[in-house]
Amino acid sequence: MSDEIVLRPVVAEDLDLFEREFGGPEGVGPYQWFGYRSPGGLRRKFTENGLLGPDGGVLAVAEAGRTVGRVEWFPGSWGRPDTSSCWTLAIGLLPDVHGRGIGTRAQRLLAEYLFDHTRAERLQAWTDCANLGEQRALEKAGFVREGVLRSAQWRGGRWHDQVIFSMLRADLA
Repeated sequence: MSDEIVLRPVVAEDLDLFEREFGGPEGVGPYQWFGYRSPGGLRRKFTENGLLGPDGGVLAVAEAGRTVGRVEWFPGSWGRPDTSSCWTLAIGLLPDVHGRGIGTRAQRLLAEYLFDHTRAERLQAWTDCANLGEQRALEKAGFVREGVLRSAQWRGGRWHDQVIFSMLRADLA
């Protein structure tokens, strides 16, 4: 894994890159294409809070100063949100940097960041059962495979099974 990978707050120029690279099926790849979305929502949130708020956030992933993707976190829960909440993580990387360990490093850095700056006890992420690269990246980042969520995600005109992973605060040590 490259030590040159850093997470940083999103800047306005990143929004253009995210729209260009993640606005269509070519950029997000087969496991994250959910149809076209208005880019206005991301820009509106950026204007409101810089994409960092109490309900989650987005950080840019940079390699040697070049933005190569983004990581996100949003609330999840396994019961009443006031007592059973956790953060769910997501990642999007530019296609030309896949397979180089950047996703592993970025997801590990995000886990460290969230455990340092929030009271989270549990982090979780899931990916398509066929997305073996992301499954390997999560495991290398320290996440534990918990199981399969059957028919959990609607994408491309059908339901897809997802593999769920978690990391507990104690797992990071």
